[in-house]
Amino acid sequence: MQYSKSKMEQLVKNNAELTKRLKQVMKEHDLEKSFALKALYHSDVKDGGTYQRDYQEL
Repeated sequence: MQYSKSKMEQLVKNNAELTKRLKQVMKEHDLEKSFALKALYHSDVKDGGTYQRDYQEL
């Protein structure tokens, strides 16, 4: 499974919990949105993550 910025943006847009997590990651680590999206992908989507199925359905 490969990272896709557009898929991650859509997933975050459709999920209020991920939207909160994205803002939290951006603030805590002082990251730009694109880097925070990658961080969320690796922590919550990739390799059996909580949102892997939702990501794959996009």
